[in-house]
Amino acid sequence: MSNENLYRDEAKLKIKAMAEEIDFTMMATNLQALPLHMIPMSTKKVDENGIIWFLSNKNSTHNQNIIKDSNVHLVYADKSDMQFLNVYGTARIVTDKTIIEDLYSKADSVWFEGKDDPNITAIGITPTEAYYWDPKHNKLVSLVKLGVSAVTGDKPDTMDYGKLKL
Repeated sequence: MSNENLYRDEAKLKIKAMAEEIDFTMMATNLQALPLHMIPMSTKKVDENGIIWFLSNKNSTHNQNIIKDSNVHLVYADKSDMQFLNVYGTARIVTDKTIIEDLYSKADSVWFEGKDDPNITAIGITPTEAYYWDPKHNKLVSLVKLGVSAVTGDKPDTMDYGKLKL
């Protein structure tokens, strides 16, 4: 594994690429209490400022937790592509119709009664600290390198990892 810390704009681009590609995350709220409250969430987009956006119901437990404590933890994992992203951040709940309209898609009708649903909110998470693990090569090359490593005993260099400093 190669340690490659990324800074500012590069870090934002890495978060955007990985969060949007992996899509689903486990969002943990109420970080001061155990057990944590965790819920799967679909990433709607990551904007040019590195803010990760979701849609949510204003009456949800995670929205209520964010009102009490805005600290959140996002855990992205795509085991088939061996991509992992760990994000700590500060959340804010937004009811701005322009933002909601930008984030809303037909698939969201499963959860909401349209983009004008009175219970719909957007959650914007500004990352404060993040870590990533990302393969250097495609799956086939990584598997070959792991196989060669098993035979030779050498440690394979198949992953980049590091801290994303914003």
